[in-house]
Amino acid sequence: MELAILRSLMDKEFYDDHRGAKCPDRIFSSDGKKIKKSIDEAMENYGRAVQPDEIEAIFMADNPSMTTAQKAAYSSLFDKIRRQDPMGSDVAQDVFIKMFQQVVGEDIANLGFDYVNGTETSLEPLRELLENHQDNFLPQLRVEWEDISLESLLAKNALETRWSFNIPTLARKVPGINGGHLVEIGARPNTGKTSFHASLVCGPGGFADQGAKCVVLCNEEGAHRVGARYLTAALGKDVHNISQNKETALQKWQMMKDRVYIKDSTGKDMAWVETLCKTFKPDVLILDMGDKFAKTGGFARMDEALKANAIYARQIAKMYDCAVLYMSQLSADAENKVVLNQSMMEGSRTGKAAEADLMLLIAKNPPVEGQDEEDTQRHLNVVKNKLTGWHGIVHCDLDYKVGRYTA
Repeated sequence: MELAILRSLMDKEFYDDHRGAKCPDRIFSSDGKKIKKSIDEAMENYGRAVQPDEIEAIFMADNPSMTTAQKAAYSSLFDKIRRQDPMGSDVAQDVFIKMFQQVVGEDIANLGFDYVNGTETSLEPLRELLENHQDNFLPQLRVEWEDISLESLLAKNALETRWSFNIPTLARKVPGINGGHLVEIGARPNTGKTSFHASLVCGPGGFADQGAKCVVLCNEEGAHRVGARYLTAALGKDVHNISQNKETALQKWQMMKDRVYIKDSTGKDMAWVETLCKTFKPDVLILDMGDKFAKTGGFARMDEALKANAIYARQIAKMYDCAVLYMSQLSADAENKVVLNQSMMEGSRTGKAAEADLMLLIAKNPPVEGQDEEDTQRHLNVVKNKLTGWHGIVHCDLDYKVGRYTA
């Protein structure tokens, strides 16, 4: 069956009718994939029907390091292909169905093992697999074209700033964000990353005040410490003052608590994050820290794992219509620097930066000899901005006692 398909693919018309998703490499055995690669190469280079002898010559030339035994085995395989008659399209359709049935069955079985072993925790891969194949196992292509009418484009772009930033200097350049946006925020340790998202959410005029349902997933600091930062940002008082005036604080905090949800997510991955978003449907999702949700297994380098993690975060933002704030550390290159750039993202090359709609890097002034207290000025480097196109630095202040950014 496989050999007959390979023989048929050497006909230019048949190849053109069944290229791409109709005849992917994965439906062939390992040997069949190698021969299919040679057929693809011949069709691209010559654009005509080819004979088995020609494909064999191309195959042998592309694999000069084969042993004598391997060459003999493939020569025998090509002899069998020569004896095959090209298929008609109607017969080929039924053969492809059988081949896809085996592949889809193997995919479902592998997912089943992953579910049993606990290595896969989301049903999304199974749902996607079923949606991408017809009842006869062949891949199906469903395209719902986007509405690009004038009214639709104007209406959708008017919603780009549904959740406004409450830092005036930033809001003048980047008014806000919306569902589907991935916002990457980076800073060196002890710069005020947690206070930054706490201030955006719970500070005066923040996302919570605007009515957003905000979910904070923290896997670095304890949830109670992150929660305390949100509490002080909301009330504008430090924890000691709040504890002395509980009754006054209760009413204000109760309103915030109904819109802000915090969960210690140590050890969780992005599949778990996706399941949470599917269930709780947040308007704004904060990943603190985003990189710690990455799976590193199966990647040759850390930057590849972090890129895949950022891609997953962006997919979650788009699929579940939420704004994702992805917190990251900056590398030592950013230490004591005010002007920052994308390359300073720790552990990543350009992978993470490529996925962001907006990237904000937070800097503070370098220490001065004899300085008694740390300078509270902060500098927000807008280093990537698909939302308004503006790039540059805006300045603000951090009131570290209450965790508020002001300008």
